[in-house]
Amino acid sequence: MSRILGLSFTMAIILALVNCGATLGGGSRAGDHEIGLAVYYSDSLHGRKTASGEPYDKNKLTAAHKKLPLGTIVSVTNLSNRRSVQVKINDRGPFGDSRRIIDLSRAAAERLDMIRAGVVEVRVEIVEAGGR
Repeated sequence: MSRILGLSFTMAIILALVNCGATLGGGSRAGDHEIGLAVYYSDSLHGRKTASGEPYDKNKLTAAHKKLPLGTIVSVTNLSNRRSVQVKINDRGPFGDSRRIIDLSRAAAERLDMIRAGVVEVRVEIVEAGGR
C-alpha cells in the first residue's frame, strides 16, 4: 500500500513539473501561465496593421503572442525586477527564437523597465481569455 502511495506521489510531482513549462494556447484559461523571454516592437512598426486589423500603437498596452486568441488580456511580469503590466493580445509573434514568448509594445516595455535590456525573462499569465 505504501508503495502505491509513493508511486502516486511521484507521478503527481512529475505532472506538476511538466506543467511548469507549459505553453499557452487557444484552450488556455484565466490563471494559466508560461515563462519565457519577452522582446518589444521596434518603433519603426508604429502604425502598421496587426493581425487583429488594428494599427500597432507604440503608446498602447498591447502585445503579440503565437497562439493566444486575439483580445486575450495577459499580465506580464519582468522576473528580474517584479514589475508587471496588463496587455491585450492583438498580434501574432514573436517569430524566430523559440524561447521568445511575447512581443510587447514600447509602452508595455517601458512599464516593465526593459528598454535598456531589450530582452528579459517574463511570466505571462492569462487574466481574461479572448474570443478569436
